[in-house]
This record gives sequence, C-alpha cells and structure tokens, in this order.
Amino acid sequence: MSNSGDGWATGPDGTRMWGLYGAAGLLAHDPDRGILLQHRAAWSHHGNTWGIPGGARDRDETTVEAALRESFEEAAVPGDALRLRFSIVRSLDFWSYSTVVADVARPFEARMNDAESHQLAWVAVDEVERLDLHPGFGRAWPGLRRLLATRTELVVDVANLMGSRPDGWWRDRAGAAERLIRDLSPVRDRGCAAELFGVDAEWAWPRVTFVLEGAARAADATDAHPDVRILRAAGSGDDAIVDAVQSDTATLVVTSDRELRARVEAKGARTIGSGTFASAVGFSKSS
Repeated sequence: MSNSGDGWATGPDGTRMWGLYGAAGLLAHDPDRGILLQHRAAWSHHGNTWGIPGGARDRDETTVEAALRESFEEAAVPGDALRLRFSIVRSLDFWSYSTVVADVARPFEARMNDAESHQLAWVAVDEVERLDLHPGFGRAWPGLRRLLATRTELVVDVANLMGSRPDGWWRDRAGAAERLIRDLSPVRDRGCAAELFGVDAEWAWPRVTFVLEGAARAADATDAHPDVRILRAAGSGDDAIVDAVQSDTATLVVTSDRELRARVEAKGARTIGSGTFASAVGFSKSS
C-alpha cells in the first residue's frame, strides 16, 4: 500500500475530495501581518481562489505533521517558527480536513516552493472575507476567526496533584514538584482535547501554569518548556490559582480540592480532578 495520500477520495454519492487519507492545512497567524494565504494556481482544485497552504495527508502522518509538511512544501513555512494553538476538523463519512491554527512565534518570509500558487500574501484578519475564498476555507473562516480570539491555559494545582502521586513527595517537596513539572511540561507540545476547555475545536495546545506553594517553591524549573509558566505563590497557593484565572482566557484548573474548584468555577474556569486529568493526558500518577 502506498504511503502517499495524493489522489481522490470518492464518497458513496460520487463526491470527490482530494486526499486518499484526508487532508490538512495550516492557518498561520502573525499579530503584525495577519493570516498567511495562498492564491491557488488556476489548474488546481478551485483554482484562482484564496486559501491556506495545505494538501493531502500521507498514510502515516498526523494532522499536524501533514499541515506542517504541506505548508513548508508550498510556502516555506518553518515549523519551528510556529506556536500551535488549535486543530479543527471537518469530517465526512469518507474523508476529513483538519485545519491547524498556529501563532507565528518568530517572523519568517514565506516563498513559493512549488507551482501550486500564483501568490502568497499576509492578509489582515479584517480583510480575509474581501477575497475570493476557496469554498471550504470560506465556510470554515468564521469559526476559525473566533478561534484566533481564543486563548487556552492549563493551571495546575501542584500541591494537590503532587499529593495524589505516591512517589515520596513528603520527603522532598521541591524535588517532587520538579519531577511533576518535568513530566507534565510535554503537554504543551502534545496538546490535549479542546473540549476540556469548552472550546469548539478538536485539539488545543494551552499555555501551562504550575502553581507552587510552601517548600515546593524551591523547585528548579530552569529546563521547563518556554511556554510553561512557573507561579511561586507568596502566600496561599489557592489564592494564587484563583488570581491566575483570567476572564479573556479559556482556563482549565487541575485540582481535586472542592473549595478551590468552586472558587475558580465562579470566575468562569473549568476544573478537572487529578485522576481524570491523569487519564486524559496520559500522565502517570505513580512514578
């Protein structure tokens, strides 16, 4: 079986969609320049319209891998210049298209790497609808635009989660906190289900905030992910967690403390217990 996804997928009613294993594209957003759009070559499917770089997924690719590969092949987008935020999927019975939404963390110059584009351009968010859009992108754009205004944050009650992990934390709270931060920091790169944050998307890559209190404040977190924030509470860790909940961010607080859950939920945050969270993100509570 070929690994390449190049080819038409055909539905039971004869509808044809490009990508034997589905397709994926990248919505790259630069706060200063707007959205990176591709003016599609005339010979391509829905040629002469504007859309995002993307194409067929290969058989063994994730949606993110496919979106990054296609955007590099078509527009020279460097994957290490992006900060992933969301993925959203349009699914048919026989085919699906996934859009990966990312912020530009390091400016780069896009260039046409193949013959699939007339032009590449950074387009201001307010100007996108003025263009002749690819039909699929045009239908998806209102929802994608709303996602651009949505931020997600995972706030971890380290003391509570650490207490549910029988690894001898009571002997060395700072060391146990370091282990927990190390083991959980990859969530920023792997992401987690967007529904946990109440966001209408498939997957989300949140900023992660670890709240430390007491002796755990001495934890060394110098190797933490750049998008991981360490908040060392001067006093009550619960108060610091409540203060970390912002009204303009979809926040998920990890804690099994009932009183704390009630306080952050009153501010609009969602909560998840430590056991449920561990299962949701593949985090071991026993190591």
